[in-house]
Amino acid sequence: MINTINHNDLAVRYPVMEHFYTLQGEGAYAGYAAYFIRLGGCDVGCVWCDVKESWDANAHPQLAVEELLHHMLASKTNRVVITGGEPCMYDLHALCNVLRAHGLHIHLETSGAHEIKGQFDWVTLSPKKFKAPIASAYAKADELKIIIFNKHDFEWAKEHQALVKTTTALYLQTEWEKRDSNYTLIIDFIKANPAWHLSIQTHKYLNIP
Repeated sequence: MINTINHNDLAVRYPVMEHFYTLQGEGAYAGYAAYFIRLGGCDVGCVWCDVKESWDANAHPQLAVEELLHHMLASKTNRVVITGGEPCMYDLHALCNVLRAHGLHIHLETSGAHEIKGQFDWVTLSPKKFKAPIASAYAKADELKIIIFNKHDFEWAKEHQALVKTTTALYLQTEWEKRDSNYTLIIDFIKANPAWHLSIQTHKYLNIP
């Protein structure tokens, strides 16, 4: 049953680089069908970012929540992933309110550099060295995903582990271009620190969005 919707929320617009229906490729929900909304705009600027075309919000169309909802309901999933760019540059309450009213489960992928504005069922925090997370992001993280670029990042992962909840799922994921050398290091680290899990970007191996 659909809950009451504030029609003002339906009219709110966000810069959307792309939106598509696929399988979640990494982390705790790898393999689950999900509708992805990739918002444009990012002020973190990771040098190894694989979606740098998302950084400029002005390069992407402003789409209304109502239009996005139409596409999501046409898919067969009840799971939506809001990613970027850095989606928390925006107040996401309107988008979350409408999706939740339709019974959809809402996941967020964020660097934690901005306040999280919206109600989410699952928050993946992937902190970046280029702009540190704010304190409140750690308490909201259901999943901590650390990107391993070099071996010094393992100590950095432990530093962030100490800041999240004890129930937060812990994942290590190699920077894609360094995967051949990093997988052995990650596996050895996880064997020595079994609270951590391996996240593999399966969507890149399978060549899906």
